Amino acid sequence: MAVKIRLARAGAKKHPIYHLVAAESVSPRDGKFIESFGSYDPTATPHKLSIEDDRLQHWLRCGAQPTETVAQLIKEHRKALQASAKA
Repeated sequence: MAVKIRLARAGAKKHPIYHLVAAESVSPRDGKFIESFGSYDPTATPHKLSIEDDRLQHWLRCGAQPTETVAQLIKEHRKALQASAKA
């Protein structure tokens, strides 16, 4: 089976919080996953994003494919890392 890096929804009604997870592609959105390694809070201003970079790199090296939304979040995370490294 193929492994996907995707968001799993958590939190209360109308106040979502998402966890970045590595899961089998056939598993349901909030179902069984292999590993959780980050979180995303879109309701915070500005939104909060935290990713364990070493685990993300591990799953990408293993061939896990991020969804479109997760790919955008990874891109944003890398920009933030570069900005903090320059400062």
